[in-house]
Parts: sequence; structure tokens; C-alpha cells
Amino acid sequence: MAKITQEQRNRYAAKVKEYKATIDALLAKEQSMLTLVNKGPERSNGYARFKLIQDLLPLTSYHILMNTLSVSMLGVKNEDALAEARKTLARAFKYLEDIVTPYVDAPFSEYEKNLELIADIGYEDRYTLVRKIAFAISEIEEGYGANSKWKWSFVDLWAKLAVVGKNMLDLKKAYTDLDLTSPNRMIVTSYLSTIKNMFRNTADKYREKYETFSSKMDDFKQAITFLQALRRLHTVFGERDDAEELKKKIDIWSNKLETDKKRQDEEKKRQA
Repeated sequence: MAKITQEQRNRYAAKVKEYKATIDALLAKEQSMLTLVNKGPERSNGYARFKLIQDLLPLTSYHILMNTLSVSMLGVKNEDALAEARKTLARAFKYLEDIVTPYVDAPFSEYEKNLELIADIGYEDRYTLVRKIAFAISEIEEGYGANSKWKWSFVDLWAKLAVVGKNMLDLKKAYTDLDLTSPNRMIVTSYLSTIKNMFRNTADKYREKYETFSSKMDDFKQAITFLQALRRLHTVFGERDDAEELKKKIDIWSNKLETDKKRQDEEKKRQA
């Protein structure tokens, strides 16, 4: 790789100066909004919390842009900028989980009450937020590259998005809006399809992580948990064939988990 000249550094610094100013302004806005949200009564500030999360995504984009400029102008990744983008998304997930819970596989009744906080926010805004976060994760993942040491950490980000995306959806209302006469049928169908794919892909990724990288039982257990959550969704919407197919897959994966656990336990005994 060619050495970076001082001239290149100066041009890059000048280019990103305005972006840094925007980032600082967005960070100040986040803190200001967070203060207001924390002061307000919990049951009346759902929209404010949702708006706080929406406003975090431009901040994430500016951090991603800083890396893009570094690659194009200097020929190297700006890993500090990518790290800040990840931290911004982590905060967004925390704010969302504070509203809709981080429950992966739970009956809707356990978090249904939380959705009253964002009852006035429509399907479009919720679905748009899910898609924007998905785009941001993809951009950060691409910024790091396929061989990055952070590769497997993105499984957790996709998992969090699948969970909050599901938990933002009022399943009772969505079931009604799948009716052919509902004006919301198309967006609910698309929203549900996206969430189901996220759960399916996350389960596959956790299993892949287990088999090719970590060998940790917790990763395989997470894979099965996401399949179980997906099966619950299919059951809620009366999709019996899909639910039955998933049950078979869950049984196969659970048997493999048990077999692998026994093998690992035997290896530990031999090494003791």
C-alpha cells in the first residue's frame, strides 16, 4: 500500500471538517432529546423516544461516510468512524428495547402493553425504521470487509434488529390487517415477510458462527431460540404448514445440540 502523503491527509481533514461539525451537532441534539425523554412521564413519551431513534440514523450515516471518504481519499479504512457507527446503532437498539422490550421468543401478551407507548405511530414509520437500520448495518458490515475481526459481531446486530422489528409490530392488529379488505394489507405483508426472513437468517448465522468460528453452545442455543420465535410467529398467523416444518427443523437442531454437548463433555473428561 502506498504511503499516505501529508497533502492527502490535509485534503481529507478539510473534507471531513464539516461532517465532524454536523456529527457534534447531532450528538448534542441526541443528548438534549434524551434529557427531555427521561424527564417526561413514561406513558406519554413514546413518540419522543421513537423520534430520538429516528434522529440517530443520520448520525450513523455520517460516521459511515467518514469511513467511505477515508477509503476513497486515503486508501485505508477509518475504523474509528466505523466503531462510532456501531456504537450509535447500539444506542438506537437500547432506546428501542426500552420501548418494546428485547424479548426474543415470548407470548405477545408479555409485551403487548409496551406498544401503547407508540400506538400513534403507523406501520409505515415502523417499517421504514427497520429498513433504515438494516441498511446501516449492511453499510457498516461492508465497511469493515468480509475478513474483518468483527465479522461475527454483526450476527448480534441483525438479531437485535429482528427482535425489535418484531416487537414493534402489534400482532393482534397485524392479524386483522392481513384481511383482503384492509388498506394496510400490503405493508403488513411486507413487514411480516421482512421480519420472518430476519429471524430465519439470524438462526442460520448463529449456527454458522457456532460451527465455523466459536464452537460455543450458547450460539447454537440462540440459533434454536430464533427458530422457535419464528415458529411462534407462524403459529400466531395460522400458518400451520410453516410452523410444522419449523418444528421438524428445531427438533433436528436440538438433537444435534445435545449430541455435540455430549461429545464436548466427553472430550473435557478425557483432557481432565
